[in-house]
Amino acid sequence: MLTLEFGILEFDPSWVGSWTQRSVSWRSRPGCELFSIVVFGSIVNEGYLNSASEGEEFCIYNRNPNACSYGVAVGVLAFLTCLLYLALDVYFPQISSVKDRKKAVLSDIGVSAFWAFLWFVGFCFLANQWQVSKPKDNPLNEGTDAARAAIAFSFFSIFTWSLTAALAVRRFKDLSFQEEYSTLFPASAQP
Repeated sequence: MLTLEFGILEFDPSWVGSWTQRSVSWRSRPGCELFSIVVFGSIVNEGYLNSASEGEEFCIYNRNPNACSYGVAVGVLAFLTCLLYLALDVYFPQISSVKDRKKAVLSDIGVSAFWAFLWFVGFCFLANQWQVSKPKDNPLNEGTDAARAAIAFSFFSIFTWSLTAALAVRRFKDLSFQEEYSTLFPASAQP
């Protein structure tokens, strides 16, 4: 076993290989994180326009501040949720109880499905507000690429969060099998 030591820290590369084989939902989380960053970043960066005549900024999506606020809130909260469940994925192999593992995976299924639904609502809301936006509100087409990017990545986020939920369902089935196996063949019965 190769172990690298950096002062106080010790890194065992075999741990990474075993972790990646056991944890399957970590593979879709970077996509969820990236897409949420693109959505809230594009709205925060170019989602608000200034009008020379009014002197006040307004949301590019049909002048509806709720559309921009929803996109930013969902993007930021989805990113934080990804970080939380990525930490759970790292901690998951250290959970010894199968029942606690099942609870963690069930929460992953529920949260991922919930976020897929929120991204669906966000995609529909942003697309609808973009469709009814008036060209006279933005004659120079400022921020239109960022607005379209937020809509597109909201759409992509539906699938990444759905994939994360599906992978968590697969992990739950594996845990159910492990629990049944340990019930039928307890470790004390083996020679």
